[in-house]
Amino acid sequence: MSLDPDKVMGPLQRLIATAQNGLEVMRLGGLDTGEVASPFDVVERKRMYKLRHYHPETEVGTLPPVLLVPPLMVSADVYDVTSDGAVGILHRAGLDPWVVDFGSPATEEGGWERDLADHIVAVSDAIDDIHRRTKRDVHIAGYSQGGMFTYQAAAFRKCENIASIMTFGSPVDAAANMPLGVPVEFATKGAEFLADHVFNRLSISDTMVKTGFQLLDPIKTVKSRIDFVRQLHDREALLPREQQRRFLSNEGWVPYSGPAIADLLKQFVVGNRMMSGGFVVRDQVISLADLTIPILSFVGEVDDIGQPAAVRGIRRAAPNAEVFEADIRAGHFGLVVGTKAATITWPAVADWVQWREDLGPRPELIYEMSYDEGASSPGSAGSKFAATATSVVEVTAGIGREIANIAQGAFRGTIGMSSEAARALPRLARLGQIQPHTQISFGSLLAEQGRRAPLGECFLFDDRVHTNAAVNTRIDNVVRGLISVGVRPSAQIGVLMETRPSALVTIAALSRLGAVAVLLPPGTDLPTAIELSGIDTLVTDPNNLKSAAATGIKVLVLGGGEHRGLDVEVETVIDLEQIDPGAVRIPAWYKPNPGLARELAFILVAGVGDRMELKPVTNHRWALSAFGTATSANLGRQDTVYCLAPLHHSSGLLVSVGGAVAGGSRIALGRGLDPDKFVEEIHRYGVTVVTYTWTMMREILAAESLAIGRDHPIRLFIGSGMPVGLWYETTERFKPARVLEFYASIEGDVVLANVSGIKAGCKGRPVPGTAHVELAAYDAVAGKFIEQDDGFVRRCETDEVGLLMSKAATDGAFAGGAAMRGVFDRGDAWIPTENLFRRDADGDYWLVDNKKTVVKTARGPVFTQPIIDLLDSIPEVDLAVAYGVEVGGRTLAVAAVTLHKGAELEADTVTSAIRELAPADRPDLVHVVDEIALSSTYRPSNRALAARGMPAPGPTTWAYEPHDGAYKELTAEVAAMLFPTESTG
Repeated sequence: MSLDPDKVMGPLQRLIATAQNGLEVMRLGGLDTGEVASPFDVVERKRMYKLRHYHPETEVGTLPPVLLVPPLMVSADVYDVTSDGAVGILHRAGLDPWVVDFGSPATEEGGWERDLADHIVAVSDAIDDIHRRTKRDVHIAGYSQGGMFTYQAAAFRKCENIASIMTFGSPVDAAANMPLGVPVEFATKGAEFLADHVFNRLSISDTMVKTGFQLLDPIKTVKSRIDFVRQLHDREALLPREQQRRFLSNEGWVPYSGPAIADLLKQFVVGNRMMSGGFVVRDQVISLADLTIPILSFVGEVDDIGQPAAVRGIRRAAPNAEVFEADIRAGHFGLVVGTKAATITWPAVADWVQWREDLGPRPELIYEMSYDEGASSPGSAGSKFAATATSVVEVTAGIGREIANIAQGAFRGTIGMSSEAARALPRLARLGQIQPHTQISFGSLLAEQGRRAPLGECFLFDDRVHTNAAVNTRIDNVVRGLISVGVRPSAQIGVLMETRPSALVTIAALSRLGAVAVLLPPGTDLPTAIELSGIDTLVTDPNNLKSAAATGIKVLVLGGGEHRGLDVEVETVIDLEQIDPGAVRIPAWYKPNPGLARELAFILVAGVGDRMELKPVTNHRWALSAFGTATSANLGRQDTVYCLAPLHHSSGLLVSVGGAVAGGSRIALGRGLDPDKFVEEIHRYGVTVVTYTWTMMREILAAESLAIGRDHPIRLFIGSGMPVGLWYETTERFKPARVLEFYASIEGDVVLANVSGIKAGCKGRPVPGTAHVELAAYDAVAGKFIEQDDGFVRRCETDEVGLLMSKAATDGAFAGGAAMRGVFDRGDAWIPTENLFRRDADGDYWLVDNKKTVVKTARGPVFTQPIIDLLDSIPEVDLAVAYGVEVGGRTLAVAAVTLHKGAELEADTVTSAIRELAPADRPDLVHVVDEIALSSTYRPSNRALAARGMPAPGPTTWAYEPHDGAYKELTAEVAAMLFPTESTG
């Protein structure tokens, strides 16, 4: 038998070719393609980056400049992998390409200490470099995390000198970018742990980066390697993709510094601050809502890293920008490298730039990104199966996805509940452990945060971030100043300050010193407050210095910024800012944060004139509200709490600041109630929770300039006293946010919270861990409890009005001598509050009145709050109050309302609204007034109206007629008949 030479030589040649090519790969890392990288000059060398200018033969400034930004884990050569790479295509299309090269952390000086802010600022500096050379606005483009850098850098510099933004597979909404459908709550906790305990001491090598990327699609990785080996004999078949293969298999990866990873996890995953706002760069707070330039986002339809839903988050995150998208059937890497990138992506980029420069038409591939959140994500696993499966498999996969969705939904729900419980249970456990001798205070919790997370963000003010370490250092310095002027533990020191960082620091410093802060509202009657409280020292800010100095007591001035002068020269005024903390000798008696739970922490000054009263708050009472708020509102590190409620009000200090500190959330402080600043800061700070008192939100909603949009980050409003009508309006304007209404009595340990937010005006139920409450039957006219035959006080039935009672410990702990014993049972102890409530059939509590403001008429008590709630629910009504008026020897119940601008109110509308009340509970008169006064905490006041007495007859004053249960106009004749002794003139 003879051998066929062709049959022998063919396999032999393949074997030889395979050996030759394999040897070349082993020696050189790959096949020599003969391709030469695009020419470039390094025109800037700085610590953080080198700036490459490609094709330097082009005269600078003649073509539109485009800056390309790589992600951290990928080499800057990603834009020049092949001859059909980005820089070559853009150059041939008449553009001027530039690339910022961050280098490798392993070789650059200080590389392992780099964080995200370093890279964002580097991109911003590179924009300045290019603009300085070209004298033209720069188009910036970024792949993956590089695109995130472009968004952040543009927001950081308020879009100055930037023509447009282009991104490729760059996620914005972390909640929509969870791998394998992992629930957000689970991923957040994992990211939090990794940031705090792993990447604060560990970085990721280039090998780990490469392996991690390949493990995202292990089947594809293995298949590509097998295909390469099988084709190793065919050099010509391998060469077109060889540069790309070498890049992905080894050359294209760079290490990732630990601080940058930790920063990414905290801000992008845990806080999702690309979406919500409040991203921190160099102590400056930024938001993508500041972007006002055109944006083009390339979406990979089968991209599992930058998932389509996450990439499209830019539409919601940047509501003030024109946002366009281009969809490409490609994975994450295929968006910028490969055939589709060369034929679709980069030509579209060139066409986009030409269009934005008015040098060409709008590209057909590009269209405006919509807000359609209900559309299914084309980047799901199901869509990728559908791309290659037969119709039978599509049906099977569809059924499987439905089953998986059901299971995944149950898993998400379980994880969500577990996540909330994981946050709530330690707080509740801590509340249960507090004993009278437990060391706990405002100052101690801030110190605890400083030890746990010194670089954590404590509060935001004037677009700046103040870390826990910086805040605690400032507090300690103020403590030294206070010691130097003679302040000692247990001393009661007045605080007269606006809601500013200096006020927060002052209150915390007094707490750390063991002194008691007496909180005075600005604009209050200072002489009366000083006489009532007995203080001899007052800490104030420059804004309130004149009124403080006029009191004649010792005044300490703090805050006001670096450049401020004091225009008052009085011997009793001491500028704490002029005291050198380092020069103060610390006495032996000083012990930081000595406050015990049973000891006095603050004194709130409430009311005006003869109604002014002091409300003492113990450390235990403050902690109860703080941890109760954090639990009810589910506050965590991902939240930013916007403190509109003033610090001198219980909602500000106990709920807002207390809840944020207990929950580890950021506190955002503003400069007063300014609707324009409100909208701006809500987005910039990424505010998720807004605090309020009474009608505070009315000032915001009434502003014509309010343009909040649908993509605000707010999830919750927390506070106390919000009127029913304002509640409805707030939740309507800020969908899907809800209102969490609190009631916190100074007496006892009562904290009620309307957690569900469904029943507007309701105070809710006791917060877990707070005191048990009961309603005691109470005669509101006689002012005494209603007893049973056995002498014990009777408990109220459902919907019966009674006095709210807080159960006290049998040993009298925390009761402060206010406890009553033997109330419902022998030996029990209860602390009475000042307020009357009813409990509905669901167990929810409704405030009906303060026992001092019940209108005592001849027919019995008339409670004011139900009247106010019903009138306030009328759409035409702006504000409502109710009060009693003495007329001809008898007391009438009167309600007054103001109307929204341009609104009119009819008697039938009033009748219809009030009809829900029993006849005996209805007001005798209802009238429209021009104004209802508001207190400094925005609480509607009836004092001025009550002082006027009987409302004047007229078309907007209505009297109640019992025989038909209707309100009718109060004419002079009717008034003379009903109230003959009262002048009707």
